[in-house]
Amino acid sequence: MNTYQIATVPGDGIGKEVIPESIKVLEAVAAQCGFSLKFKYYDYSCEHFVKYGKMMPEDGLERLRDSDGIFLGAVGYPGVPDHISLWGLLIPIRRTFEQYVNLRPVRLLKGIASPLKNPGNVDFYIVRENNEGEYSSIGGKLYEGTEQEVVIQESVFTKKGVDRVMKFAFELADKRRKKITSATKSNGIIHTMPYWDERFKAIGKGYPRVEQEQYHIDILCAHFVQHPDWFDVVVASNLFGDILSDLGPAVVGGMGVAAGANINPEKKFPSMFEPVHGSAPDIAGKNIANPIACFWTAVMMLEHFGETEAARLLMDAIEDVISQGNVLTRDLGGSASTQDMTEAIIDKILKK
Repeated sequence: MNTYQIATVPGDGIGKEVIPESIKVLEAVAAQCGFSLKFKYYDYSCEHFVKYGKMMPEDGLERLRDSDGIFLGAVGYPGVPDHISLWGLLIPIRRTFEQYVNLRPVRLLKGIASPLKNPGNVDFYIVRENNEGEYSSIGGKLYEGTEQEVVIQESVFTKKGVDRVMKFAFELADKRRKKITSATKSNGIIHTMPYWDERFKAIGKGYPRVEQEQYHIDILCAHFVQHPDWFDVVVASNLFGDILSDLGPAVVGGMGVAAGANINPEKKFPSMFEPVHGSAPDIAGKNIANPIACFWTAVMMLEHFGETEAARLLMDAIEDVISQGNVLTRDLGGSASTQDMTEAIIDKILKK
């Protein structure tokens, strides 16, 4: 029997609600499929920052290193700026453990109505570069407080960093419908984006079976809204991928169903799995948070572990429940509690 060690970081707000419910679902599917999961809890969060002045202890990353995966709920707390949680927890984890692929599925699930009139068959992945690009700490402020005040922010694109995320995206496209789209802005960003385009063409030569296209980020956003069924795999830099990763879920139901993963493809280090929705402090503690995004994120973790049967079983259960006319999913018009959703999905798992 395979056993997986999972470092569990519920975080803040609704993270503390959806993570425990996701663990119940994971334990149910593990029991059905014959493997075991061991969860170890860590209180890294914005609340930890308020108490101790830091998002995690000094040895916080070392405590996570030996896990098979990191399961993160959400971080964010009133009064704590978002850059504190990003640079104090998320980015250190992503970069220390070389989680250079941020993978976001965009799929219109059965039973969910898109806000678009005719979305078509929407089923694609966004592959976002996750370790460099526009999210750099290089830069600074000069002559602060004067009329000559200057703010400089540098982007960093390396051949290693660009090539490895593009290879991952091409490999994914080659296993799917054999189409890849690159997000660029090489007409306006004179150095980094032409380089991104060059590497896309260079890597693409090794994948002659994959249809290759690129769009400037502005028109690509328009196509996400007007033609989301066009896409299979979309590869983008850190900033552009971040933007597209929210726009994509918006056309298939919203953040309540937005899953995400920070992947170290070589499995040299643990990967981190986190829903995209954030800590939602306005509804925290009310037991009405939609756990579907976290459940789908758990599916991605199982896929990464190689437990494909369990991943398929859980995903089928999610879609079976959602397809019941949206009577359960509160933010899509239903009245179920967070725990109601959990119980309904576990019931489906046990009946499979």
